[in-house]
Order: sequence, then C-alpha cells, then structure tokens
Amino acid sequence: MAARPTVAIVGRPNVGKSTFVNRLLGARKSIVDDKAGVTRDRIYFDVEWMDKHFTVIDTGGIIPGDEDEIMVNIYAQAKAACDEADKIIFIVDGLEGIHPVDYDIANILRKSGKEVFLAVNKLDSPEKFINITDFYSLALGEPVAISALHGSGGVGDLLELVTKDFNYDIEEEKSEHIRIAIVGKPNVGKSSIVNALLNKERVIVSNVSGTTRDAIDSKVKYEGEEFILVDTAGIRKKSKVDWGIEKFAVDRSIRAIRNCDIAVLVIDATEGISDQDKKIAGTIIDSGKGMILAINKWDLIEDKKSSTINKFEKEIENEMPFLSYVPKVFISAKTKQRLVNIYKLTKEVYTETTKRISTSILNKVVLDAISMNPPVSIRGKRLKLFYITQVKTQPPSFVLFINNEDLLKDNYVKYLENKMREAFGFKGSPIKISAREKGEKK
Repeated sequence: MAARPTVAIVGRPNVGKSTFVNRLLGARKSIVDDKAGVTRDRIYFDVEWMDKHFTVIDTGGIIPGDEDEIMVNIYAQAKAACDEADKIIFIVDGLEGIHPVDYDIANILRKSGKEVFLAVNKLDSPEKFINITDFYSLALGEPVAISALHGSGGVGDLLELVTKDFNYDIEEEKSEHIRIAIVGKPNVGKSSIVNALLNKERVIVSNVSGTTRDAIDSKVKYEGEEFILVDTAGIRKKSKVDWGIEKFAVDRSIRAIRNCDIAVLVIDATEGISDQDKKIAGTIIDSGKGMILAINKWDLIEDKKSSTINKFEKEIENEMPFLSYVPKVFISAKTKQRLVNIYKLTKEVYTETTKRISTSILNKVVLDAISMNPPVSIRGKRLKLFYITQVKTQPPSFVLFINNEDLLKDNYVKYLENKMREAFGFKGSPIKISAREKGEKK
C-alpha cells in the first residue's frame, strides 16, 4: 500500500504555522502562543480534507544560523521534516512583509528538491491582499493569500493545490497499533528514551528542563509489530507550573496518558522515588492504563552489584506499594541497556489489559477466596456475594452483585483483587471492581 502523503509546514517563528495546523484539524492540537519557538519538535497530525487523507508535520520556527541551542535544534528538526515530507507549505507573515530570514529559508527549500507552496498568512481582508506581491521575490512560484486564524482567504485553494494528486486509501490503513506514552517528571530522559527506541533523533534532547512541550507521536516497528511511541512534556507539581504554554503542555501530557494503551513511567535512578513520581503513577492508574516502570540512567549508578537492583526494587516497594503488580525495567537511554525490554513488556502488559475471564472460573476463584476469609459482620449484618462478572477490558473491570453495598469495605475489595491477581495475573494492568446491590431470592 502506498504510504500516507506527508506535508511539512515550515517558516520562521510566529508566522502562524501552528494556527494553520489547528485550522486543518478543526481543533487546537498544536500549541499556539505569541512567543517565538513555542513549537520545538516536529509534530505529526493525520488530516482529512475533502476526502483526501494525509499527514501534516508542524515544525519549529526556522532561524538559519542562530547559535542558540534550542533554535539550532529547531532548525535541524524543520530540515528533517522537509527531508521526510512529500510536499512543503512555506508560511510567511503577510502583515509584516518579507523578512530577511524568509529569503534564507526560501533558498534552503529550493535546494530540497520538493514541491513548495508559498502561503502568505494573516491576510484576512481583500484590502490586505496587495501585500502579497512582494513575496514573488522569494522565487517559489505563485503565493497564496490565507488567514489561518479566521479560515478565510485561500486556505481551501491552497489545500486543493497541495492535495490534487493525493490518492491515499484510508480503508487499507492498519490502525491497531499499541500506543505507548513515555511519561514522567521533567528531565528524567523521556525524549532520550524515545530517540533510542526509534534509533534516530526524532525529538529534541537537551538538558534544559521542559524542552518537550507537545505530546509527539512516532510509529516504530519491532519484531514485525508496529507501535506508536508518544513522547510527552514533563509533568511538574501544579504549584510549579506556570499558566500558559507549560500549563497546556502538562494538560496535553495527561491527555496522552488517557489516550494511550500502555504508559511507561520513567524514574531517574540517580534521584530515587519522588512524590511527583507517585502522583503521576496515580494518574495512570486512575486513567485505567497498563503501566511499566522504567528506571532510567542506570548507567550512572556506580555500585552495580547484583543486590543494587534488589535494593532499588525494595525502595519502590516501600515508597509505592500500590504498584506491586507493575513490571520494572532498569534501563539506560544513553547506552541502550535493556531498552528493547520496553517493547517486550508492553506486549505482555497489553495482553493483560485486554484479558477476559470466564464467569464460571471467576466465580469459583472469588467464592473460594470468600470462604477462606469471610468478611466480618457489621452491626450484625454480613456481606453476601451472589456472583461476579467481568463487564469490560482495558482495564479489566468487574461487578460484584451483593446484598448490601455498605457492607463492602475497601480493604476487602483489595483482598479480592489480590486473590484475582494470584489466579489470573493481570501483570501491569489495573483492575476495577465495583459493586451492585441485588435482592436476595425468597
């Protein structure tokens, strides 16, 4: 099957690239702000327009020759997007006019050998269209006047030109990929892990805290199976998150957890377990997602005896006893030590999150557990279980039909959960157990 066509959106900072992408998507998925350099990585979105299906790459603003570390990385990401894309939309600012950097970018794009479409943005009224004539000097063909913010101008004309030869068949696309969200607090090595798993510099890696601001999807194949890796912004304590860009980025990371199949919670081996690690783990559990604990930077641990891992596991057990069912892997993004185990564990945990237990076997296990350890009576009343059934997967969810919900205490639910795990596994998967009252038969 032919690959889905790819269109890169490039331009210098603050010309409206992300606003244009949001216009295509009909939703605010790319971070928009009036600060230069907000979009730092290349971010992929699947788009449908007039029955044409293609992928858009939103890039960081290009400033050729800028020596600032982040800006150099943004330039490298934009160049990589152009190399990867089938076509390029070059967005310029129609109100500000031609900027010297626009000429530099135009020269780079001409050398790319790709078909380039010049979009003159922020022209939302006919009287402003006269500004478009200056942009012919970029020598990139016929400029198209658009207003990404209002959707007016020639947005439709531009897309018609770009997609005229796109014939991708969406029905043939396989969509059953396991989504893996790489999450954690800032600067624990999430982007380095993603890059190492992809074997290429797909997201910007820097020791500047908060480098990744968008949740970024990447497809990767391992042992014949395709996965989607989602790199996310570091999730800091609410009290330390500034309103604005960072707040949106953290919200997007939490949404990435809710939209994934498996969340890999990355912990810094050199720092140990923090309260924020516990809170992020709680978010994953509350979202009903399978989980893997990845203890990163293991290469920096000097005293690596056989007992060192046991000692760290004991710390996890003491600090986060509620994660006893979650598999742990000690890795190094830098040396790639045990990194592929993430794929293997993901497949195992995904199988557990989608597991279904027959009602007859389920009832035997739970009724045996109750007979071995009956619930205590409360004010002369005793809990009676009529039966239990599984109602859904991802996560495995069960309903207990009982005589009185007030008699079912949290500690007894936890006891039943432990017995179910002993019998059925559910490695890495949370379990949801709810209760429903059912009248006793006469």
